[in-house]
Amino acid sequence: MRVELPPEPVYFVNRDDERERALRAVTEWRSRSRPLVLALSGPGGLGKTELAGLIARTLLDRYPFTDGVLSVDLDDFRAGGVLDPGDVLSQLLHSLDVAPDQVQAQYAARCRQYWNRTSDAKLVLVLDNARYASEVVPLLPASGSSVLIVTSHGPLHDLEAGAAVDLALPPLEERAAVELLELIVRDHRLAADPEAARAVVRLCDGLPAALHVAGRWVRTHRLRPLSRILADLQAELDEKGVSGVEHIWDTAYADLSRPAALLYRLLPHHPGETFTLHSVTALSGLGLEACQDALEELDRAGLLDLRLLSLTVAGQMRLPGPQRGHALRRSRREAAEGEAAEAQARLLRWLVRQAQLADRFAAGRRLTVVDLFDPVPGVPDVPLEDPEATVDDESRAERAERASRWLDEERHVLFASSRLAHGRGMDTEVVALSEPVWTHALDHPHQSEVIEVFRRAVDSAVRHGGNAGWLVRTRCQLARPLWESQELSEAQEQIDSAMSALELLGDSERDRKLAASAIEHRGMLKGARGEWSAALADFAGSRDMHRAIPNPYGVLLQTYRMGEASAKVGDLETAHRLLSEAYTGFVEKKRERLIGRSAFALAGVLHRLGRTDEARELYLQSLGRADRRRSGFDLARVHDALAELDTAEGHLVEAEEHRTAAQTLRRRNGLV
Repeated sequence: MRVELPPEPVYFVNRDDERERALRAVTEWRSRSRPLVLALSGPGGLGKTELAGLIARTLLDRYPFTDGVLSVDLDDFRAGGVLDPGDVLSQLLHSLDVAPDQVQAQYAARCRQYWNRTSDAKLVLVLDNARYASEVVPLLPASGSSVLIVTSHGPLHDLEAGAAVDLALPPLEERAAVELLELIVRDHRLAADPEAARAVVRLCDGLPAALHVAGRWVRTHRLRPLSRILADLQAELDEKGVSGVEHIWDTAYADLSRPAALLYRLLPHHPGETFTLHSVTALSGLGLEACQDALEELDRAGLLDLRLLSLTVAGQMRLPGPQRGHALRRSRREAAEGEAAEAQARLLRWLVRQAQLADRFAAGRRLTVVDLFDPVPGVPDVPLEDPEATVDDESRAERAERASRWLDEERHVLFASSRLAHGRGMDTEVVALSEPVWTHALDHPHQSEVIEVFRRAVDSAVRHGGNAGWLVRTRCQLARPLWESQELSEAQEQIDSAMSALELLGDSERDRKLAASAIEHRGMLKGARGEWSAALADFAGSRDMHRAIPNPYGVLLQTYRMGEASAKVGDLETAHRLLSEAYTGFVEKKRERLIGRSAFALAGVLHRLGRTDEARELYLQSLGRADRRRSGFDLARVHDALAELDTAEGHLVEAEEHRTAAQTLRRRNGLV
């Protein structure tokens, strides 16, 4: 029996699901004249070759493959990137004991000779590094008692129905990656400094080949702490890449078309770790259809994985860290002067516009200090729909929810865009981005990144120096997360500076709204200090200013604020009247977030007034709206309120369930 397999890898973890699926497929295979095909795909460095060998050995042990295992690396038969299947057939016929001088000279005759030799065969054939299905089909054994295991860097979408099992390999999850690193290294430093060990694993981004590189670094430097090794390893991967894989990516890159190569070079310059079809269209300037073609080409080449594309509203994709480093090295070597800078500027303008649209659709029209950016030529907007364009309440809510989810999913890109724009001196873009981040933060407070976005917005407003509205708005924005983080002194400094800037405002409608908003924020800070009577006076003053503009929405918002403050000072009847008025108004204006929040505040007053049935109904309504917005902050506090209500009514089991739910939400959303 011929077995053409290398020794098993010393260290191999995970992939149990893929092995089980392969074995099950072999057990269930019933074809008599066509082999089962197991297709392993994924970028270089994921361990496809090793897994193919392990599956082949397992099949040999468990099933009667009496003709053994044949193995061919198709890359060994390429000349200038082109494969001649006739050469591979010659190798396979030799492995099947056909003497070289008996191999048919003509390709068609050689195919018939191969089919004849394999028509009754019981063998496992491993084809490594296939690029196209057309390379695989001529090499299929002619027996249904055989199994073909083929590995490829990209999916072989055009492989015929013989590809019965698609085994696309994802990167290793963190737990499996840690296990592999521990097997490779077996070093006490990993257990002594688990956070540094996890940082090493995260740097490798689930790529086994990169973990082997990291393991060699740890073994080589026995005296260094992991924190120092981490910095050196980062530099090594950035400069040289992953040994054993870099040439694979280089080869794949060399075969790309010009548009796909351009896109690949630009991907590491995209802010944040993820990107979408629309955002890379803006980045590349290729146009939507050309960008679609380029992304699909990168997927086929194994330089991008499109399988996760459908799992998010935004349609996010990403390059694993080591592969991102490879793309960056190609960019440094080959990019034209100004290529990346021009692409980033175009992308930032596009991202600002998308964030502004999502902000408007999620929160409704409200006060902002930067007008909507113009469309970027050749780049369509994200397919979000305007809730105001439909009269159907359910559709309206769904559109608003979708926009809110887009902001949540793309928040890290927006945070990174703020950093990039600030570093490039694009002050208008920095201030504009703070508005959608503000909308996101209302549902997801206590994020350090949010505070940094608002700090940069203040810096840009000051650096620009020519727009008093920016100064007022950005300082008020920064003050809120500061007082929510109990940094009351710094929040007061920001409010004081905002109040000083009011003198620079004009008499336009926007400036008058800004002045009223600053008074509101001053009142909110007083509330955070527990000074509710003084806060009530500010809210009343702000409401009068909104009435004078006139701005009905601002009036409603301050009525809501006054209702909350009245409840805090114990004037429950006034609070009930004000909050009922605000709640009704928000329902009429279809302001989703404020409907939920005013319902929550009104329910609290009703509970204190002894009207618990009405309170429960409003709490549940608030809970449902918070759930649609995926606001962990609001969900947690509604669960707390329901727990208090159930405790008062003697429903102790239900109360404990609500308390547990609230604690879980706070942990999940980083609110503890």
